[in-house]
Amino acid sequence: MNGPQPSPEMAAVLARLAVEDAGLPDPTTLPASEGRAQAATANERWNVDLPTLASVRNVDVAGPAGPLRCRILVPEGPARGTILFIHGGGWSFCDIDTHERSARLLAIEARATVVSCSYRLAPEHPYPDGLQDCLTVWSALTANAAPFDGLRGPLAVAGDSAGANLAAALMLSEGVAQPDCALLFYGVFDTDFESPSYRECAEGPGLTRTKMQRYWNWYAPQGQRDDPRVAPLRASDADLRRLPPLYLNAAEIDPLRSDSERLFERLAALGRHDEFLLHPGVVHGFMQMTTVLDEARQAHAEAGAAFRRMTNA
Repeated sequence: MNGPQPSPEMAAVLARLAVEDAGLPDPTTLPASEGRAQAATANERWNVDLPTLASVRNVDVAGPAGPLRCRILVPEGPARGTILFIHGGGWSFCDIDTHERSARLLAIEARATVVSCSYRLAPEHPYPDGLQDCLTVWSALTANAAPFDGLRGPLAVAGDSAGANLAAALMLSEGVAQPDCALLFYGVFDTDFESPSYRECAEGPGLTRTKMQRYWNWYAPQGQRDDPRVAPLRASDADLRRLPPLYLNAAEIDPLRSDSERLFERLAALGRHDEFLLHPGVVHGFMQMTTVLDEARQAHAEAGAAFRRMTNA
C-alpha cells in the first residue's frame, strides 16, 4: 500500500482479518439489513472478555418514532460524571452491542457512567432521523429525567466515526444544552473525498473512499451536505467558537484522518485550546480491537484521561 504503513501489531491483526473474512462481500454493496447482519457478526470477535462494571442496565427512551434502546454502564468506584456515547457504523450499521466492550472501557478509563444509545439508521432513516434520536436521548440525560435520573455530572458526549459526526452535530444544533466537553474519535466531519488522507488511504485497508461515498449517499444527499449538522467542518467560526472543550483523535491509516486534522486546525486558528492525538500505524475503527491491539487500549486510556482533565473529575 502507498502512504503510512501498519505497525507490526496492526499488520498481524489485518492478516488475521484477511483469513477470517475471506470471501465476504463489501457490506456496503448489500441491502442494508444484510450489511448490518454482517457487521454485527464481524464485531462479535471484538466483544469478548467484557470488562467487569459495577452495573449494566438496559433502558428505553421514548423517541420520535418509538423506543430508543440505551445501555447504562456504571464503573466500579464513584462515577465522576456521565458520557453519552454514540456508536459509529456509517450511520447505517452497528448498535450498542457492537460497541459494548469499547463503551465499557471508556467508562472504566474515564471513571464515568457511560450511556450508550441507539438511533435510527440509514438508508431507511436518512438525516436528520438519527440525529433527532440522539438529541432526544441527550435531552433526557441533561434534564436528569427517567431513566437517567440520578446520573451525575459533569456531562460529556462522545462517539466514534459516524458517531463522532452525530456528537458534533448534536453540539451544533440550535438550542441544545452544551456538554462540559466532547470526545470525538476518528470522526466524519466533511465530504472532501480528495483530502490528503482520502487520497493516501483510498483503498484501505479496512475503510475505503468508495465505502464512505456509499455511506454518505445513504445518509445525506448532495443537497444536504452543506448543513453543518451533516458536515461539521462547514460550521461557521462563530459556531465552532461556542463548542465546549474537545478531545479529538485519528487513526493514521484512515481515509477520515484529514477530517479530524482539519477540524483541529480550524479550532486552533480560532484561538481555542482543544486536544488532538494521532494514533500511528493503525486503521479506521481500531478502537474496537482492544482484545488484540495495544494502541486501541491506549486510545481508551488517553480518552478517559482527557475526560478527567477537561472536567477536573
